[in-house]
Amino acid sequence: MVAVTQMKCACDSCLCVVDVATALQKSGQVYCSEACANGHPDGSGCGHPGCQCDK
Repeated sequence: MVAVTQMKCACDSCLCVVDVATALQKSGQVYCSEACANGHPDGSGCGHPGCQCDK
């Protein structure tokens, strides 16, 4: 059995890969930031270099 330690952020438009142990978790999904976890309510992206999610 292989343990998964990293996953892509659950936000569809996000490119970030997060460490499962330290990721923000909401409703059984892993996210890289509060913005992604909350569905980008104010239209801002996650702010991570190279990622242009929800812009």
